[in-house]
Amino acid sequence: MSKVRASAAAAIADSVTDGMTIAVGGFGLSGVPVDLIRALHDLGARDLTIVSNNMGIDGKGLGILLENRQVAKVIASYVGENKLFASQFLSGELEVEFVPQGTLAERMRAGGAGIPAFYTRTGVGTQVAEGKPTAEFDGLLYLQERAIVADVALVRAHQADTEGNLTYRLTARNFNPVVATAGRVTFAEAESVVAAGELDPNVIVTPGIFVTHVVQAEEREKDIEQRTVRTRAVHQTASA
Repeated sequence: MSKVRASAAAAIADSVTDGMTIAVGGFGLSGVPVDLIRALHDLGARDLTIVSNNMGIDGKGLGILLENRQVAKVIASYVGENKLFASQFLSGELEVEFVPQGTLAERMRAGGAGIPAFYTRTGVGTQVAEGKPTAEFDGLLYLQERAIVADVALVRAHQADTEGNLTYRLTARNFNPVVATAGRVTFAEAESVVAAGELDPNVIVTPGIFVTHVVQAEEREKDIEQRTVRTRAVHQTASA
């Protein structure tokens, strides 16, 4: 049975309600499920908990959900490029749980693998450890971290087939594979959608068993978080 939906808006509308926890792929503005985020924005669901490496930038990516006052809590590892995020956090409007980047990835991977918790050295002796159980292994202290299982996961893929198998392109892969496994319901937008059997099994990263719905991504110019270019050197040709 095909998992392809007609549009991101139609897919999201059937599955998202107020108060849900939503995991979102992407790093900065790379590999961000732009259409699915826009559909979530237009739906207007409130009091959301967003799990993501970061919250985009002002007016881009997950930043549009902050502008629309849809987010109650953020679980993230980095949020430094979003001024509105900082403002809402400092005013007490937004609850924030900061998580070391590797720990965040592992918490979602564990959630997808059915592992309720794990121990890590990362964060021991810091504010990250406050209120969390610890245990000693081989003479070293480790911190217990709980897995993350989201109500809904939103990811961006390079290619998908109609059965939900996904491939990713270069650094746009980033958090998307672990996010895809962490959702009870997972939506994937893909730059191209092909028939079942057309993807080489050797290049499939996310098996379709983890993906509930697939949508064709709209063609758009890809945003760049920080556009940095070198000044072009001026070459003068000596006159004869």
